[in-house]
Amino acid sequence: MPGHSKDLTRLRIALTTFFALDGFIFAGWVVRIPAIKEQTGASASTLGLGVSAGAVVTMMFTGRLCRRYGSHPVTVVCGILLSLSVALPPLTHSTWALGAVLLIFGAAYGGINVAFNSAAVDLVAVLRRPIMPSFHAAFSLGGMIGAGLGGLVAGSLSPTRHLLGLTVIGLLVTAVAGRALLRYESPAPQPAPGRPEEREPRRPDPRTRRLVVVFGLIALCTAYGEGALADWGTLHLEQDLDAHPGIAAAGYTCFALAMTIGRLCGTTLLERLGRTRTVVAGGTMAAVGMLVGSLAPSVWAALVGFAVTGLGLANIFPIAVERAGALAGPSGVAIASTFGYGGMLLGPPAIGFMADWFSLPIALTSVATLAAVAAVIGYGTRRATAD
Repeated sequence: MPGHSKDLTRLRIALTTFFALDGFIFAGWVVRIPAIKEQTGASASTLGLGVSAGAVVTMMFTGRLCRRYGSHPVTVVCGILLSLSVALPPLTHSTWALGAVLLIFGAAYGGINVAFNSAAVDLVAVLRRPIMPSFHAAFSLGGMIGAGLGGLVAGSLSPTRHLLGLTVIGLLVTAVAGRALLRYESPAPQPAPGRPEEREPRRPDPRTRRLVVVFGLIALCTAYGEGALADWGTLHLEQDLDAHPGIAAAGYTCFALAMTIGRLCGTTLLERLGRTRTVVAGGTMAAVGMLVGSLAPSVWAALVGFAVTGLGLANIFPIAVERAGALAGPSGVAIASTFGYGGMLLGPPAIGFMADWFSLPIALTSVATLAAVAAVIGYGTRRATAD
């Protein structure tokens, strides 16, 4: 078990590497979705449902695996599975075969998210510093690099070679970072002064379970916005504001870059403001930013709104997952992650349904509404959020 600052630093670096690898591999897959769709003739719903079903089902199961075997070994195993499974989609030539391999890929993606978040929660408790946003910043950076690299090689490499390359990179990174991760058990926090050490983890009571669900709802409200902007932000700029396709494509980039910057600054922000103020301020900022982004009459004002939304949402999801994990361990992380992933999946179809009934700008204001709801819930749980 790590007990020295150097050991904890090595452990933090290893976990950060896995967060970045997850974002890198997933973004590389997303870049190749159009080519795989054309190759197999699969519908968009099949592509989304396969990954989503595998992820959601596995997330709850992974919480139990982490309690039994430890979050570090589960992280490494899921890292190997994720790296191997990303190479499978271009090898399929039918919808059924693609759906099957996407279930495996989604299972690995969902599993590693629960496992490394659980490991990160343990490390946060030992260090007694709010470093959770830094791990999620690594995920965002990995995703931006993976998407950028994928865009560069899309014209010169086939999906098979590109995704096989991701497998090789993933296995190499997992071998190096996994060796460091497996060297240590999950660290246990020291008991607070005047309190006896608990030998066994306490079984969550009904109130704790309710709080975990509440933090899961916060995660859902914020992830909803990320999913909605990923699918509809560009179309809004191009269709409603007549933006040039190149400028419109920068919409989600502004959002993602602002979110990454916000997470890089997240630890400092949490140390100065505390969790409750960060959630309330972030949710309020995101609500205002999204109102501007969805209703502004000019492209540049909308881009600013998207960036403000990214800054506001940046640290809310990491805080929700960390609080759920602190309350209920890997099971809490699994519940919050499942809610959050569900929100990311709910966003795009919900926006599309509302756009059909009203308009796309009006539909996008639902992101602002849910961000405001997250702020209200965050304020309501201030007593349960240790600052």
